[in-house]
Amino acid sequence: VQLQASGGGWLQAGGSLRLSCAASGRTFTNYIMGWFRQTPGKEREFVAAINRSASRTYYADSVKGRFTISRDNAKNTVFLQMNSLKPEDTAVYYCAADGGTWRPTTRDAYDYWGQGTQVTVSS
Repeated sequence: VQLQASGGGWLQAGGSLRLSCAASGRTFTNYIMGWFRQTPGKEREFVAAINRSASRTYYADSVKGRFTISRDNAKNTVFLQMNSLKPEDTAVYYCAADGGTWRPTTRDAYDYWGQGTQVTVSS
């Protein structure tokens, strides 16, 4: 499956941003979808995940209550709504697809990755 992330940008702390990730090439509902982020010199870290039917989500503690992951299976798209953004949320955000079992935080479980979109939050 090919993944194309978009929606990143620059904004001030406290603002909101919505990331999108469009999937193509394979049946979207076969995949658990996740968002990860990475800053220079650090490992890619888990942000949020959603199961195939959108009935289950999971978040990193650092974003819980501020970020919301959702998916539109009719449009083969997963979203990440980010509110109350902080400077520490600055990173390249990646969407990923996992065709296996529910292991949302396990980076190696994800089979496909998008190209990333930059989010920069200034103080």
